Amino acid sequence: MNIARHLALVDELCFRPFPAEHGPSGGGTAAPGYFTAVLESSRGLRGRAPGERAATVEQYEKDRDALYERLATRWGPTDPYNLQTVLLRTEREEIPEPWAGLSAAARVAYLWEAEGTGRWVALAVADRDEADEVRLLAVVTQEAPP
Repeated sequence: MNIARHLALVDELCFRPFPAEHGPSGGGTAAPGYFTAVLESSRGLRGRAPGERAATVEQYEKDRDALYERLATRWGPTDPYNLQTVLLRTEREEIPEPWAGLSAAARVAYLWEAEGTGRWVALAVADRDEADEVRLLAVVTQEAPP
């Protein structure tokens, strides 16, 4: 993992204009009001042994925590945000993107309101879907968390 590269991307996304339409964006996706950047992604874990997947999840959680430490020095420490409750809420209420999608992919995220940008930053490990690759995500959005 390249912490400096990932932090530079988060910084860039805090100021890059949001697109008018949904589409790909340099290793992730972008839509009106948010970017989802895939910082790291496993390759070939779909349908593999659970032990391999668990080891990758553990490594990506360590990588997320290392990024958290750097961002916490900028924007302050934060408790993990439970995305499970957001996922449960999607069953009975309209949860805006990117929060609905993030809650379907990840269990917890670290969140900050990036000072002076009007944007929120989330770091999460997307590992809910065992049929998909494990991904370390950074989400930058103008939408406050639900």
